[in-house]
Amino acid sequence: MKQSAFDASVFKRQFPGLADGSLHYLDSAATAQMPDCVLDTLRRFEIEARANVHEGLHRRARLATEAYDGARKRVARFLNANDESEIIFTYGTTSAINLLASSFGALLSRGDEILLSQLEHHSNLVPWQQLAERQGVVLRFLPMTADGRLDLTALDSQLTMRCRLIALTHCSNVSGAVTDVARVVAAASVVGAKIMLDGAQRAPHGPIDVQKLGVDFYAFSGHKTYGPTGIGVLWGRHDLLQTMPPFMTGGQMILDVAPTHAMFRPPPRRFEAGTPPIAAAIGLGAALEWMQALDWPAIQLHEKHLTQRLLSAIDSVPGARVLGPVDLQDRRGVVSFVVDGFSAEQVCRHFDAHDVALRGGHHCAQPLIRAFGVEGASRASIAPYSVDGDIDAFENGLDALTRCRSGLKRRDDPMRNLKNG
Repeated sequence: MKQSAFDASVFKRQFPGLADGSLHYLDSAATAQMPDCVLDTLRRFEIEARANVHEGLHRRARLATEAYDGARKRVARFLNANDESEIIFTYGTTSAINLLASSFGALLSRGDEILLSQLEHHSNLVPWQQLAERQGVVLRFLPMTADGRLDLTALDSQLTMRCRLIALTHCSNVSGAVTDVARVVAAASVVGAKIMLDGAQRAPHGPIDVQKLGVDFYAFSGHKTYGPTGIGVLWGRHDLLQTMPPFMTGGQMILDVAPTHAMFRPPPRRFEAGTPPIAAAIGLGAALEWMQALDWPAIQLHEKHLTQRLLSAIDSVPGARVLGPVDLQDRRGVVSFVVDGFSAEQVCRHFDAHDVALRGGHHCAQPLIRAFGVEGASRASIAPYSVDGDIDAFENGLDALTRCRSGLKRRDDPMRNLKNG
């Protein structure tokens, strides 16, 4: 594949956490690094405007409220929402889906159905399991294809007139496969089901257009979109949010309280009880505004180039296997793999000794990992700041791992005694 004109080496200079070049960070699917502009925004807020929001009347409280409300507008622009009232700040994708399972779930009845898939992160599985136990809703599942994609041919058999919600990953955190959303939307329209997408792995790769997608809810996390930890978003269509009861109750979301009853504010504040993650939301707003100014077509060519290099490197190693698509069609730069003779932990520790940061384990997706016939996998994931040098280091790590397995160990090889502890 032809490499794009995007200069990732120059781009990378915006990230002080990677500035010295000593770490080859291939774990962005877990947590992305933050650029200077986000760090500067956080520092400026904490020094100049740190205060609580909405009810304060002094100058600093007004500044905090203005910055917080401005962040909500930036998120709305990133998602192409109708307006900022559709943006609910949460503490991450996990809390966003739990909010939906509780609030939208409260409107469901025994026997209603929710369609999930075998590809889901635990965060988009366990909350629905709990709802099923509480209210008797029925969970149905789309299987996966051999290469780790959603098997959408099963829509006809799994989608019934009792389906009230389809909750699917937009991009798998294990296989990197991107869901054919248009096909799901078309099928959902036949039975009148709503659609929620877990966008945790898709949102970091460019702005989202929820209007074009045609879905009803969208969730993603700040720490994966170059922003702070402890912040996330649930977007929902305004008419649906209006019908949903609160997830938590307390301060900030109250319109009026009497000793025996309370009235709640309209969305989104109905769903933001207590002091929100103010600084984190402001940092997320800065991150998404920064993302929208980037040249995403060029970045996507760059990411495809690096993804192809990762896939080719793994394919070249006897006994190594990619868990997911081995081509670039409808996939992102999330590449999970196994190497015969080594556990995921051993592989990741080996790469760490070579200054390459990977992820290892079941990636909070045990049904999917087990469907591949393994209990764990190593994972390399890229971002716009990833460079060819990072993939060079990955290739060198794989080569050293192969030599270790074959017994051709150098005296200075940190893997010399790996299999014995």
